Amino acid sequence: MSTRINDTTDLQAISRKRDLRRKTIPALAQAGPVSVWMILFVTLPMLYIIYISFMSRGVFGDVVYEFSLESYQTLLDATYFKVILKSLQVALFTTVLCLLLGYPFAYYIARKPPEKASRLIMLIMIPFWTNSLMRLNSWLLLFQTSGPVNTFLQWIGLTDAPITFVYTDGLVVLGMITNMLPFAVLPLYSSIEKLQKSLLEASSDLGATPRETFFRVTLPLTFPGIFSAVILVFIPSLGIYTVSDMLGGGKVLYIGNIIKNQFGSIRNWPLGAALSVLLLVITGALIFLYTRFSKLEDMEVV
Repeated sequence: MSTRINDTTDLQAISRKRDLRRKTIPALAQAGPVSVWMILFVTLPMLYIIYISFMSRGVFGDVVYEFSLESYQTLLDATYFKVILKSLQVALFTTVLCLLLGYPFAYYIARKPPEKASRLIMLIMIPFWTNSLMRLNSWLLLFQTSGPVNTFLQWIGLTDAPITFVYTDGLVVLGMITNMLPFAVLPLYSSIEKLQKSLLEASSDLGATPRETFFRVTLPLTFPGIFSAVILVFIPSLGIYTVSDMLGGGKVLYIGNIIKNQFGSIRNWPLGAALSVLLLVITGALIFLYTRFSKLEDMEVV
């Protein structure tokens, strides 16, 4: 009797192991390559950047592997602090303008039939089929002293002399907005398109005005898309340096430009790593806020 019980127990254990293998192997086959990729090309480089930020800079630009907080103390210097504050302001300004411009556009597309909506989305993506350097150079040609914009302003009598647009903060912000606007429109469109029309009709039937319906129904239910747009626009705007390099001509400096210079010509890797860690902290804070206050499953309407 005891032998039969042991045999049955062994068979059950073997069956459980087989079931576990059947479930584990497909999961590892799917998640394994992605996990290896994330560890090798995301996690380890980030950890190395954090490690380097606590090291010192050598006389010839090499990294001295001695613990030091000098790089983080340098971030509190007035010069770097002003650049960091200016970068945050410009990134916030770009994000707000992208939301103000992108939300009406996304709402307009979402209210169109699927065929027309797909064509309008295609129009948004067409500029990204060209090289970014070509797009930035086109802005320089348009806004240079003898360019079409200055020529038109003088022709209509709005100005007597050419206006200096090139290598200014205004042109840099314009370039950032045009580069980041699609990243705001797409998540907003996805969120608005999922909005149930029956909720809007119910709000209207209950006597709400279009304005009240928008602020009390549409806007709260599309908040996940708004927050996604904020993350997708704010984070790249904070670290991008190609736009300010091209349209700013080296006169407009943001965090991204300083990081590039520290790792490049200046060769102060610990300070560049410390600035990179600052961007990581800001990114992590935004992601935490998203997961904390913008849970999609809590805002879905059944």
